[in-house]
Amino acid sequence: MSRFSNVAHYQDFTELENILSTTNNPYNMEKIRSAYAFAEKCHGDQRRVSGIPYILHPTSVACIVAELGMDTDTICGALLHDVVEDTEVTLDEIKRRFGGDVAKLIDGVTKISKIPYSSREEQQAENIRKMLIAMADDIRVIIIKLADRLHNMRTMDCMPEQKRRDKSLENMQVFAPIAHRLGIKAIKDELEDRSLQYLDPIGYEEIENNLLMNEDGRAKFIDSIKKQILEKTKDTIPNVYISGRVKSINSIYRKTFMRNQTIDQIFDVFAVRVIVDNVSDCYNVLGVVHDIFKPIPNRFKDYISMPKPNMYQSLHTTVLDKNTIPFEVQIRTWEMHYTAEYGIAAHWKYKLGMVSSDKSAEDKLRQNIESVKKMILDQLEAEDATDIARNIRNDFEENDVYVFTPKGDVMSLPRGSTPIDLAYLIHTQVGHRMVGAKINNKIVPIDYKLRTGDICEILTQKEEHPNRAWIDICKTASAKSKIRQWFKHEKRDENIVEGRAMIEREFKRQGMNLTEEEYPEFFRSVSVKKQYNTIEDFYAAVGYGGIQLWKIMPRLKEEYQKTYAKDIENITIPPVPAKRTKATSGVVIEGNDDVLVKFSNCCNPLPGDEIIGYITRGYGVSIHKRTCTNVPKDLSACEEPERWISCYWEDRVGDSFRSTLQITAADRPGLLADVTVKLSGMHINIHTLNSREVKNNRAVVTVTIDVMGRNHLRGVISKLSDINGIEEIKRL
Repeated sequence: MSRFSNVAHYQDFTELENILSTTNNPYNMEKIRSAYAFAEKCHGDQRRVSGIPYILHPTSVACIVAELGMDTDTICGALLHDVVEDTEVTLDEIKRRFGGDVAKLIDGVTKISKIPYSSREEQQAENIRKMLIAMADDIRVIIIKLADRLHNMRTMDCMPEQKRRDKSLENMQVFAPIAHRLGIKAIKDELEDRSLQYLDPIGYEEIENNLLMNEDGRAKFIDSIKKQILEKTKDTIPNVYISGRVKSINSIYRKTFMRNQTIDQIFDVFAVRVIVDNVSDCYNVLGVVHDIFKPIPNRFKDYISMPKPNMYQSLHTTVLDKNTIPFEVQIRTWEMHYTAEYGIAAHWKYKLGMVSSDKSAEDKLRQNIESVKKMILDQLEAEDATDIARNIRNDFEENDVYVFTPKGDVMSLPRGSTPIDLAYLIHTQVGHRMVGAKINNKIVPIDYKLRTGDICEILTQKEEHPNRAWIDICKTASAKSKIRQWFKHEKRDENIVEGRAMIEREFKRQGMNLTEEEYPEFFRSVSVKKQYNTIEDFYAAVGYGGIQLWKIMPRLKEEYQKTYAKDIENITIPPVPAKRTKATSGVVIEGNDDVLVKFSNCCNPLPGDEIIGYITRGYGVSIHKRTCTNVPKDLSACEEPERWISCYWEDRVGDSFRSTLQITAADRPGLLADVTVKLSGMHINIHTLNSREVKNNRAVVTVTIDVMGRNHLRGVISKLSDINGIEEIKRL
């Protein structure tokens, strides 16, 4: 882990005291020392997996929290965050010794101690939900959790490989997006870089080596830039501070491997940061920079007048030096800098007097905390675990677009948002009454993807109401939640009828027979668990989508067998007449008629492959290769085995299918041209074609093409193998 070799993996209480002493802040050191002594006594002889005394973990977490500038109670919470979960100590004892605030923080962290993505979805949903509830109650809970997760990643080498990958995936899916939304850039970047190291070690190493090779030249280059700017500003702009920074490895990875760019094509791999005293000086420095260096068109961003949702403010411009080397310049004030580095944690810095007491800045931070809490509460409306995790990524990740209203107000939304999302962001009633939208004075479909700079006008009519299909079109959790709530309250009778019909159809399919009088009694226990007061409430929840029927059916079936079956083995599902359903795809789904079929992108099955179908939620049947990594080896032992169904290819399949090939070859000029010419000569339709350099003067070409089946693909591979320098061709 050479990139992080200077980071101390374990820090003791002495180092924590040193960090706190350098800040000159009014910390209650007696309380902090007492918390450490109590934690040390409770953990006793406990050790980490690496063999290190366990107490060094909470002290290290407390050091991270202290570096963020958090208050006394948060530091005490970090020191004590594992005592309730891992020792015999109770929350009541914590509350008695250290007060209610510390006890509340520890309770929140304890509840969210595990979010196991590899476990059952229902447990995952509950853990994520608890995390969000704890965050909404007190943001400091997630700051402790982020510090805890960061230290775990710093000491992850001793863990099994699969656990390292699982934790890394959790970071990318949940914790890094939350850190971004809270504006804590230092934690976000390190979490992502360390996670990438375990998820794609080869790609990580390739980028890291490239950066290390250019380290000396980059340092000299940045020093030269700093000198030029300081020379031009020393007589006109006071107190100019300049530093250099390198883009995080994960950010470079996303632009190179995911956008098929080379590092040379990324303009902001390294940058200089200019910090000044006030906003007017920011724009003065911008003028100086554009006077010294040539600005690149369309690469200027003013986040001072239009801050990001996490309150990030700065001027960004990309320029060329005299040797036409591109680099980014970021210009901000000290207050903006603290907010950029510490995000919401800067709120506590203001409270402790660590930065200048800018009342407006602190008010903005408070408003941001409230906006984050509102976003968190929006996530809780989703009933399904996958939806919750997706909502966090969609609403919290660093992919925002900035849209103008006709009045000139700037609205920030996640990338991929539609006019529906904007309508509900403006006001709930605007969303409910929406009938269409104009972008730059032109009517657009409601599924139009908003872009930065669009002027969007929402068209409304007083008597209109939402459409159920909007839930699948809109992007944000808030919009989805408000649409569901409208149908929940305004269409109750319709929801009850629809929900009852859905349940009866599914019960009949499963061979579960109940009389009219037996339904209320059967659902009584289920309704109590789900906090629905009556059977009608339960039906309505199924009808408007608050309850996913497929998700609860295994439990209902188990309850049915337990309650109504004297002999479980005698329960049989009535046989369904075998039907041969041929979709336009050329696949036969046994026992189903008129079903939508789609081919999974994870394995791209071809005619001739052994296949299996998976019943998706609302999108028909997804076809996988039987050997696909997403298909359980033992279907009987997996969750919801009833969703896997038999299918096979028609005898004659006339359609073409997409298949992706990965070609490894000696890197040489004209390689891509030869591949393209060869495929054209075979009249093969090419969907995508790209290449990247790898080690040892090799190149990897990835191409997605149309073929008629496995035999056709074998012939294509055979002819491609004749190209000079080809070493390996494999199907992805």
